[in-house]
Amino acid sequence: MVSMVQNVAVDCADAYGLARFWSAVTGRPVDPECAPGDRETQVSLADGLVLYFNQVPEPKSGKNRVHLCLRPETSRDAEAERLLALGAALVGDHRNADGTGWVVLADPEGNEFCVLRGTAERAGAPAPE
Repeated sequence: MVSMVQNVAVDCADAYGLARFWSAVTGRPVDPECAPGDRETQVSLADGLVLYFNQVPEPKSGKNRVHLCLRPETSRDAEAERLLALGAALVGDHRNADGTGWVVLADPEGNEFCVLRGTAERAGAPAPE
């Protein structure tokens, strides 16, 4: 027997607000049964995985031990700029002169995530990430 991943849970201060950010990131809607002020909110991704946002009283502390890595349809750099405009913050820049590497961003509540190179960029790259 095996287990399947049902969701990725994110503790946060504002479940609905953070779900709206991730809805914009992924292009998937916030669950229509969710509303501002809800302590639990979710965004269902196209592949069936759910991003589940759970309101907790304590603030985030320290670096995430688990994080999301995004593979954009566009280029890594264009996607990073789009996400910064949505409210993400730059945490670390691991891009290399040869075009490889990634960018570490944080969502509005400080949860880190990575933006990898897009599929087209990887196809022409000299070496894998």
